[in-house]
Amino acid sequence: MNLRTVKKDFLHNWPIYLLALPIFVYFIIWNYLPMIGNMLAFEDYSARGGFLFSKWVGLKNFADFFQSYYLWRTIRNTLVLSILSIIVNFPAPIIFALLLNEIENEMFKKVIQTISYMPYFVSTVVICGIIIDFFSYNGAITTMLVKLGIRVETDLKSFGLSMPTNFANTDLLNIKSFFRPIYVLSGTWQGLGYGSIIYLAALSGVDQELYEAAKIDGAGRWQQTIHITLPSIAPTVIIMLILTISSLLNTSMEKIILLYRPITYEVSDVISSFVYRRAFVDHDYGYSTAVGLFNSFVSLMLLFIANSLSRRYSETSLF
Repeated sequence: MNLRTVKKDFLHNWPIYLLALPIFVYFIIWNYLPMIGNMLAFEDYSARGGFLFSKWVGLKNFADFFQSYYLWRTIRNTLVLSILSIIVNFPAPIIFALLLNEIENEMFKKVIQTISYMPYFVSTVVICGIIIDFFSYNGAITTMLVKLGIRVETDLKSFGLSMPTNFANTDLLNIKSFFRPIYVLSGTWQGLGYGSIIYLAALSGVDQELYEAAKIDGAGRWQQTIHITLPSIAPTVIIMLILTISSLLNTSMEKIILLYRPITYEVSDVISSFVYRRAFVDHDYGYSTAVGLFNSFVSLMLLFIANSLSRRYSETSLF
C-alpha cells in the first residue's frame, strides 16, 4: 500500500478516521508519551534536574538490582504467587462457566451469575479490609480455627504448614505460610464470576446441533463436555492462557501492599511491591524505574514465547 492509496482511502472514508481519532489521541497521551519516563532507569534522578537534566548513569541501576539481595526474593515470590494463581484461578472460571452452562433454570442461573459477579466490582481496598478483618486475631476465620482446636494444627501440618499450637490472639496474615493461600483463594473468590463471562460467551457460540447428534449417538453429559464443549472453546482458553502467561510477573501490587507486613516480606514481597517501596518510600525513582522496565521487558518476552508456542502446537495465537 503506497501513500497515494492511503490518501485516497482517507478522502473516501474520512468520517471513520475522524471517529477513530479520539482513540489514537488517548493512546498517544496515556500510553506512548509516558514511555519517555523510562529514561529515569538510566539516570540518577533528582527533582531539581528532572528526567531531562538528571545525571546519566547508564546501566548502573540495572546492575545494582541484579546484584541486590532482593533480586531472587522478589522474583521467587512473584513467580510462586503467579504460578499458584494460574493453577487455581485460571481453570476455576472455566469450570464455573461449564457448570453454569448445564443449569436449565434461567432464573436460578441469572441469580448465581449475579452473586458471583459482585465481588469483582468491590474495590480492592474494601476486599483487603474484609480479608484483614476475617483473618485478624478476633476475626471470623481465626475464631473458627480456635474453636476447632489442636486437631486443626495437626491437619494443617500434613499440608506442610507450620502453625502455632493455638490460633488465639494470632493474626493469620502475620503467619508466612498463610499469606499465599489467603492471597490466591481470595483472588479466586473475587474473580471467579467475572472471569467466567468470556467463557460463557464462547459456550453460547457452540453449535447446538453437535449436542443433538451426540445424544443420538448415546453420548452422556460428560462425553459431550469432553468431545464437543471443550474443543469448541479451546481457542478462547488458549488466548486467555497466553495473556495470563504474559502477565506472569505482574501480580496485583495494590492487593499485595494492602495485605503484606514486614514480617511476611520473605514470602510476600514481589517485584511490583518492591518497585513501589523504592519509588515512594525510599524516593529512588531511577532504581525503581529500572526494575519496572526489566519487569515489562520480561513480560513482553513471555508474551512472544507463549504466542509462538501456541501458534506452533495449536494453530491459535494472538498474532
